[in-house]
Amino acid sequence: MIMAVPTLSQRSLLGLKGMSAHELTSILDRAAYWDAHTEKQVSVLQSKFVANMFFENSTRTRFSFEMAEKRLGAEVLNFTAAASSVEKGESIYDTVRTLESMGIDAGIIRLKPAGVLQELAAKVGVPLINAGDGNNEHPTQALLDLYTMRSHFGEVKGLHVAIIGDILHSRVARSNYWALQALGAKVSFCAPDNMKAEDLPDAHYISMEEALQADVVMMLRVQLERHATGMLKSAEDYRLQYGLTEERAARMKKHAIIMHPAPVNRNVEIDDALVESAQSKIFTQMQNGVPVRMSVIERALRN
Repeated sequence: MIMAVPTLSQRSLLGLKGMSAHELTSILDRAAYWDAHTEKQVSVLQSKFVANMFFENSTRTRFSFEMAEKRLGAEVLNFTAAASSVEKGESIYDTVRTLESMGIDAGIIRLKPAGVLQELAAKVGVPLINAGDGNNEHPTQALLDLYTMRSHFGEVKGLHVAIIGDILHSRVARSNYWALQALGAKVSFCAPDNMKAEDLPDAHYISMEEALQADVVMMLRVQLERHATGMLKSAEDYRLQYGLTEERAARMKKHAIIMHPAPVNRNVEIDDALVESAQSKIFTQMQNGVPVRMSVIERALRN
């Protein structure tokens, strides 16, 4: 039987909205394969060129992608807008097309504006992987979150996941919202009224006390710059109302885990003592980012 060759759109990863449980599971299963792989570097993608195109800063995400690419044996080109002609007025599209013309095989892209990535993907001839676009999606972060939950609990189906914080501006919350539901988990949000997202259908909001009874308590990073816009009264006020304090953590279920997409504002959304506590999976999430991104990159580049 002749296997169908994946199309360009099937090899790209622009978001998790609409992705089937089967496809999500296949990515996680392959991540588990790479997680168990003992060799630090393999030549699976030897002679393939991958460009990390970051039009928005994120050292941690870029390093995770670069580690994944190099472990697979790919040649890596790192591009940052601060040191590029984009600062001089070149469009994002022109930059991507320029790198495509030079012969890259895939592009990892992080953008501030939402919606631009879908337009780019329709115009270029190489697979693109979303490393975060505005407040739209951050698919590989959600995938590593799913992988972390599955590794700990055995499966995602049936879990209650509470996501706490600025849902309105969170691409992490959105990707997790779509993917967790596809795999059979219950997703609840907890947020101040001015940080709730109206664009998510059937989103279920609960109190902080209810959120503490979830199987997974996922804290979102507080964007402290929103002090200037009046969305946050103060970091301390936020901590008192929506922070995971030691006192609140003591009321969590014994089997529950704490998650956070990082970087962490210690003693704001989560107390310092909890970041590396026994229930915390924050650094485990970071560790899991590499095999998950290896799976996604391999999916993009192996026909």
